[in-house]
Amino acid sequence: MTTFLSFFNYWAVVVLMMIGYYCVIVRGNMVKKIIGLGIFQTSVFIMFISAGKIIGGSTPVLRDGVELYSNPLPHVLILTAIVVGVATTAVGLALAVRIQEAYGTIEDDELSSEEEEDARGE
Repeated sequence: MTTFLSFFNYWAVVVLMMIGYYCVIVRGNMVKKIIGLGIFQTSVFIMFISAGKIIGGSTPVLRDGVELYSNPLPHVLILTAIVVGVATTAVGLALAVRIQEAYGTIEDDELSSEEEEDARGE
């Protein structure tokens, strides 16, 4: 039981990753797929941040009496990834809105059938 609890953060990452992956694979709605990608991305953020944290470690600032420091690199990388993730989500949502305006739907099945009808008509 102690081993399970000591790896709680990694179990949370796995569960979130599977939920996000499920949303991307199973859902036909583009907005739901974008939300699934966001969940998946958040699980990766949690994994990197939890791997970079050292229990009992301090911030990487030289001070007297501190011998153990946490690595700031994962936190900086994830901060950059969050900004890129927000921009990517915004572009995805903008594309979904544009597809909704052009075709009247954002469901994959309906878009595929409409594309097949257009291909037969030409």
